[in-house]
Amino acid sequence: MDKDEIIGQLQDEIDQLKRENELLKARIGELEAQLAKYENPHTPPSMKRGGNNSRKNQKKNGRKKPGQKKGHKGVTRQRAEPDRQEDVRMGRCPYCDAELGDPVSVESKIIEGIPEPQPVIVTEYKIAHYICPGCQREVVATDPDCPKEGIFSNNTIAEATVLKYEERLPHRKIRKVLKRQYGLDMSPATILDLTRRASDAVRSEYEEILDRIRGAKVLYVDETSIRVQGKKYWIWAFTTPTETFVVIRKSRGMKVLMEILTRRFTGIIVCDGWKPYAKFTNHIQRCWAHLLRESEYLAEKIAEAAPLDKALRRLYRKLNDALESDPPPETRRQLWYMARAALRRWIRREYASEKVEKFIGKISNGFEYWFTFVLRSDVEPTNNRAERALREHVVQRKIIGTLRNEKGTSIHERIMTVLTTWAQQGLNSFQMLRSKLSG
Repeated sequence: MDKDEIIGQLQDEIDQLKRENELLKARIGELEAQLAKYENPHTPPSMKRGGNNSRKNQKKNGRKKPGQKKGHKGVTRQRAEPDRQEDVRMGRCPYCDAELGDPVSVESKIIEGIPEPQPVIVTEYKIAHYICPGCQREVVATDPDCPKEGIFSNNTIAEATVLKYEERLPHRKIRKVLKRQYGLDMSPATILDLTRRASDAVRSEYEEILDRIRGAKVLYVDETSIRVQGKKYWIWAFTTPTETFVVIRKSRGMKVLMEILTRRFTGIIVCDGWKPYAKFTNHIQRCWAHLLRESEYLAEKIAEAAPLDKALRRLYRKLNDALESDPPPETRRQLWYMARAALRRWIRREYASEKVEKFIGKISNGFEYWFTFVLRSDVEPTNNRAERALREHVVQRKIIGTLRNEKGTSIHERIMTVLTTWAQQGLNSFQMLRSKLSG
């Protein structure tokens, strides 16, 4: 084999290796894109892969072990007051059959139990109709316990709805529970219609909550995806410390904010960095939890980002410590100036990494929104309140997979809005729902 043939053969091998290299690069890009769904600064811990919660990694990362801490005082369940008493006595000895007589001591043992499954109570309502002698109109008598629609009681409607939206049971399992507990048999389609009746009963409450949300001074807003007929929609949560309003829309954009809050909204929105919020209003508090999560992610990947991450955390701790005593407005204003100056110094630095520069750009673009909480005592520095409001919907999403139609989305919106709001206010959801059905 002469020199030219050897060179030609080597060139062919080089070309083949280049092609293989390009294919491998493309495949790596695909895998990295898939991995980014589970390992990025916005991924919650529950979705991360790779055993991040293992004891080995907890020790490596300096995380504390789960469970009760040393010195923690346990909580003992309060002893219940008995509703009735049972005397447990014996007449004769089980060993020798001698007569036992009076006991030498009596031990008290309080047992808490549940009653046997209750049979359905079937009530016949004989509803009187009248002709008014004054106006000649027909008048129909009403009873608060007689439902306006259908053959199932208000208690049944409320129970089915709570089982669906608080206990997270599918319709077929609700059917099993009702049959086991009460001997009441109905189809899954009927159970869906019971939740629709509950939804109709709370319509006015739903609209009243919307009115109060629109007048909120501080509002925490977040959104997450949900499927409707297999298509991607967005579920929005608008929450305050006492109320939460939920809607499901196709859009994740500003038009939802315009629809729900209207142009008359003058409050402060606490949110993440999603662009529609800044387009809708300039009264914003950006979420520090998102910011620190992203800086930590960069610091783990890029050494240049580590000092920035430490500085952001130090600044955040310093501000929270200073605000803990609820200082007067003039002190808050000084802290605000100090924080802006400190953050601006880090923004003005030069960074070699393109990813760090991009992160700095995010900080810079939201510069006016990082320290609203310093000036306002009623504003929280994170959007955790809205994220917590969405967690129940995320769990429901995993269970149901997809909402079936517009009727299903309407039921979900109304029921989840009122149940969440009642829970925030410490109210009994079953009793509240039953009262709305009786009203």
